[in-house]
Amino acid sequence: MHIALLGDSVFDNAAYVAPGMDVAAALRRRAPGWRVTLLARDGAVLAGVPAQLERLRALETVPDELVVSCGGNDILGLQALLHGPAGTLLAALEQLAAWRDDFRVRYAGMLEALLATRLPATVCTIYDAVPGLNPALRCAVGIFDDVIAFEAGRRGVRVLELRAVCTGPAHYSARSPIEPSAEGGDRIAAAIAGLVGMPRIQ
Repeated sequence: MHIALLGDSVFDNAAYVAPGMDVAAALRRRAPGWRVTLLARDGAVLAGVPAQLERLRALETVPDELVVSCGGNDILGLQALLHGPAGTLLAALEQLAAWRDDFRVRYAGMLEALLATRLPATVCTIYDAVPGLNPALRCAVGIFDDVIAFEAGRRGVRVLELRAVCTGPAHYSARSPIEPSAEGGDRIAAAIAGLVGMPRIQ
C-alpha cells in the first residue's frame, strides 16, 4: 500500500513535535509495510492542493490512496472577521452563509482536482477541539465541516472525521495549538490506517 498525504500542517507537523513523531512517521510505524509519501505543506490552503497533486507525476510509484487534510487555514483567515461587530443575529448568519458559500466553491474546486487524478481519495474534516477555541468558533467550524462532508459525499469521496480523532488538549502541539501533537499525530495515523485499510464500498 502506498499512501500520499496532501494538504497542510495537520500532516506536515514535523516542526511542532519531537523528531520522528510527526504524522507521516507515525503512519509508517502503524503500517510498516506501507509506503508513505508526504506532499502536504505547512500553511497550505485549498488553492495550493492542485500544485501538490502535480508532484504526484514525479513519484516513482503511483499511490494507492490519496489522503487530504486542508481547509483549516482557509477559515483561519476569517478568525478576526468573526470577532467583528454584527447588527443583528440574522445579519451575522447571513455573513457566515456568504463565507460558507465561498468556502464551498473553493473546496469543490479542490475536490475536482483531486478526482481528476482518478486515484482513490479520502478527505478529512477540520478538527474543532483546539485549545482556546470557544464554543461560538467551534460552531462556526462545524458549518465549514458540513460543506466538506456534503461536497465529498456527493462525489463519492470518503471522509475521515478528525473531530472524532483529536478530541482533547493533549492531541494538540504545545508549540502551536492548531497543529497535532505527537499523541494527536499518532491518533490521526491510526485513523488513516484503519480507514484506508478497509475495503471501499463500490
